[in-house]
Amino acid sequence: MKQQFEAAVARMTTASNLERILISIAALIASIFVGGIVVLAAGFVAQCSQPVLFFPGVGYSCYNPVSVYLELFTGPFSNAGVFGETLQQTTILLLTGLSVALAFRAGLFNIGTQGQFVMGSMATAITVPLLASSLPGGLVGGLILIPLGLFVGALIGGLYGAIPGALKAYAEANEVITTIMLNFIATFLSLLIVSTWFKDPNSTNNTQTARIPDYAMLDSSIFPGDFSLVALAIALSLVAAMTWFLARTAFGYDLRISGIQEGAAAYSGVSAKKMTVISMGLSGALGGIAGAVYILMVTGRWMPTAPAFGFDGITVSILAGNNPVGAIFAAFLFGMLKVGRVAIDFNLDVPSQLVGVLRGLIILFVAMPEFFRMLGTRFNVGSNSAVATDGGEDQ
Repeated sequence: MKQQFEAAVARMTTASNLERILISIAALIASIFVGGIVVLAAGFVAQCSQPVLFFPGVGYSCYNPVSVYLELFTGPFSNAGVFGETLQQTTILLLTGLSVALAFRAGLFNIGTQGQFVMGSMATAITVPLLASSLPGGLVGGLILIPLGLFVGALIGGLYGAIPGALKAYAEANEVITTIMLNFIATFLSLLIVSTWFKDPNSTNNTQTARIPDYAMLDSSIFPGDFSLVALAIALSLVAAMTWFLARTAFGYDLRISGIQEGAAAYSGVSAKKMTVISMGLSGALGGIAGAVYILMVTGRWMPTAPAFGFDGITVSILAGNNPVGAIFAAFLFGMLKVGRVAIDFNLDVPSQLVGVLRGLIILFVAMPEFFRMLGTRFNVGSNSAVATDGGEDQ
C-alpha cells in the first residue's frame, strides 16, 4: 500500500501540464458526483413540506442535486451585479493566492497572508483619509491617492511578512508557527491602533477608520456593486510580473532554486537567510496589496471584520499548483463557488452547511492531486535530478 501511494505521488511529480489539467477536470467531475450523492442522501433524512424527488422503494428526497449544482455554477452569472461580485471575489483571492504561491515557490509556507492582508488594509485605510485633506480632490487626488494607498499597503504588508522570514532565517523559528501567531497579533494590533489613534471622529463606532473619499476609491462604474476593472487589471498585471520574475530573472531563479534545493543554492552563492527574508517580504507585500484593494474597492474604510481572504489564498495557491497563471482560474473557481453558495441560500431551500460541504468537496478533490504533487516535489519523490530540471519549468 505504501509503495502504491509513493508510486502515485511519484507519478504526479512527473505529470505534464496537460495531464495535470485533465486530472483536475476529472477530480472536479468526481467531486460533483460524490457531492450529488451527499445532497441526495441528505434530502432523504431532511424534513420538508414539498419533496422534489421520489424513488420507488426508497422514498422522497427534499433536495434535487441537479438544481443545487445548476444554482451553484450558474448563480454567479445570473446578472451583472452578481457577476461583478464574482469578479470582486476573484480579484482579491487572486492577490492572496499569489502571495501564498510566491512563498511556496521559495520553499516557505506562508500561513500569515491573512495577517499581512489585515495590516496592509489598515495602513491604506489610515493613510488615504489622512492625506486626502491636504491634497487636491477629484481626478487629480484619485490619481495620487490610489497608487499611494496601494504602495502603503504593499509596504506594511511586506514588512509584516518579513518578520517571520527574519525569525526563520536568524532564529530558526518555524514560519508556520510564527505566521499563525502573527495573524492573531495583526488582528488585535490593528484594532488597538485604530481604536486608539485613528478612529472615525464622526462616528460613535470606535473600531473603524474615517471613510475614504469617493474620488480616491477604485472606480466601479461598469458593474453594479463594488467591483473595479482597474483592480482586476492590477491583479492580472501582478500575475504577469510574477511569472516574468520567476521565469526570466536571475533573482527569480535563485528564489525558486532555494526553495527546492537549499544546499545547491548555497553552493552557487545564494544566501538562504537573505532569500528567506526577501521571499517572505515579497509574499507579504502581495498580501498587503490585497488588503489595500479590499479597502479601495469594497469597504472604503478599515473595520475589524475582515473576511478570511488570506486563508482562502492558501487554497487558491494549492489549486493552482503555485503557478501564477493557474491562480487566475483557481481564484475564479473559488470566487464562483463563494458567490454560488450565496445564490443557493437565496433561491433554494437547502441548508447553507450542506452547500458548504459541496464547496469543500470540490476544493478537496481538485486540490489534493496538486497537494500531493507539491509534497512529492518538495521531498524529491520520483525525481533524481530536481535541480537540473528546475531551470525553466514551472512548479
